[in-house]
Amino acid sequence: MLKPIIKSFDELTTSELYKIIQIRTEIFVVEQDCVYQDLDFKDQKALHLFFTKNEEIIAYTRLFKPGDYFTEASIGRVVVRESARKDGLGHILMKASISAIEAHFNTKNIKIGAQTYLEKFYESHGFKQVGEGYLEDGIPHIHMVK
Repeated sequence: MLKPIIKSFDELTTSELYKIIQIRTEIFVVEQDCVYQDLDFKDQKALHLFFTKNEEIIAYTRLFKPGDYFTEASIGRVVVRESARKDGLGHILMKASISAIEAHFNTKNIKIGAQTYLEKFYESHGFKQVGEGYLEDGIPHIHMVK
């Protein structure tokens, strides 16, 4: 059974940080063909939650306490390596991320900026759209809260 690894920025090894940047670039820049500035100096504030298999990061999110990204706690940079998507790892990742926010930040109030095409996925985890859609780096997004 996969177990999430949760670390602050300062707890990450250089190898883990490199692998995190690699998977985020693989998914958000290459797969989604979106040129954007991933390194935004918010990683230093975040908790980094990830799953590994054979020493490879196969799923990742970064978690923010209330006030560090939105007024509410937040989950961002949600990625699952393509080879690991068929096994429901995205749902496992979201459940682990929500649990980690509740445990580490003592809140159930979470806000995310979701790619619009994933609205149903996030709804299945209790999120609801708030406000109007918007473009971020040329990709349609919506804000959602839980």
